[in-house]
Amino acid sequence: MPSMAHAPFPTIGILGGGQLGKMMAAEAVRLSVDVRLLSPKDAGPMQGYSDARVGDWTDPAVLRDFGADCDVVTVESEWAPAAEAAEALPDDVDVYPSPQTLDWIKDKGVQNQRLSDAGCPLPNFARCETVEDAHEAAAAFGYPVVLKQYRGGYDGYGNATVASRSELHDAWSDLAAEDGLLVEQFAEFERELAVQVARRPGGEQVVYPVAYTEQHNHRCHAVEVPADVSWRVAQSAQHIAQRAVDAVAGVGLIAVELFEMPNGDVLVNELAPRPHNTGHYSIEGAHTSQFENHVRAILDWPLGATDLRMPAAVMVNVLGDREGTPPQTSGLSDALAVTGASVHIYGKPDVRPGRKMGHVTALGTDRADARQRAETAAGAIHL
Repeated sequence: MPSMAHAPFPTIGILGGGQLGKMMAAEAVRLSVDVRLLSPKDAGPMQGYSDARVGDWTDPAVLRDFGADCDVVTVESEWAPAAEAAEALPDDVDVYPSPQTLDWIKDKGVQNQRLSDAGCPLPNFARCETVEDAHEAAAAFGYPVVLKQYRGGYDGYGNATVASRSELHDAWSDLAAEDGLLVEQFAEFERELAVQVARRPGGEQVVYPVAYTEQHNHRCHAVEVPADVSWRVAQSAQHIAQRAVDAVAGVGLIAVELFEMPNGDVLVNELAPRPHNTGHYSIEGAHTSQFENHVRAILDWPLGATDLRMPAAVMVNVLGDREGTPPQTSGLSDALAVTGASVHIYGKPDVRPGRKMGHVTALGTDRADARQRAETAAGAIHL
């Protein structure tokens, strides 16, 4: 990438038009980086950008036209067609994260094996081709065990915790693909944690503070930063997260979800090769947001500081509470009246119960103060 002092501002192509693409684009535009977005369907969040396109993103001709004059192409989701883009675009247009990184991550069995081979601590697991293999693994680990689809699971979908041989047999038919599924020993964790890591193509990294993530009904409800963990656990979580990102040669922002075990050990749960819901607090809460550092990393620019602006930051998700198109909003004025609350509404064109429609972040001198204000503002909004 040429020096900024002697080159025009670059152009980033984003495959995806949801809230993550919207927030990536916002940080790029702030730096005068041109942005174009491509989505296979009309996605509401991307509509604020003039060069937002809808098209068949698996069509090489569409990808070539989209990538014309781009310096780098990135993805909003591991399911975006990065490999097709890399094949369709000229050799001098980089695609980050690389198709190889995405291949290692988007199949949970391959991801676990890659991380294990790199020495990252994980729950015991087995890649099972048949239900008989799964029964053997479960017997070796001891019930309960967690069954995970290799591909496509998210927010609790595609997973099942089973406590007996009969439950495993029933769940197998719902979850297993032709190549089987992943069986993991159930992690009796103390709490769930997350760490964001931004990494440049040459391997330079910055790591964000350790976040505590609180789940309701298999969906992230709130994120508190810094997590209320010991110094040893925090150091271990950050070190393991960085090792995991190196293991998959990640470029851009990679989120690492972790388990803190009762004895203080830290295990990797899974990776997300993109900015992540658990890092949204960083927009207001960190000196450099996860989205800005993603832009910097894929452009191979110097990475920004990740420390917090205030002693504590709390993010609370705003979920849909009805089914309908278009969303009808109430309570936004009440939320904006909460002192120090920063409200983000994503602009999705339709709503359904439990769907992530926005988030609220509050900063404070302690977690309890920030949590109270974030919960108050988020709770006022009804979509």
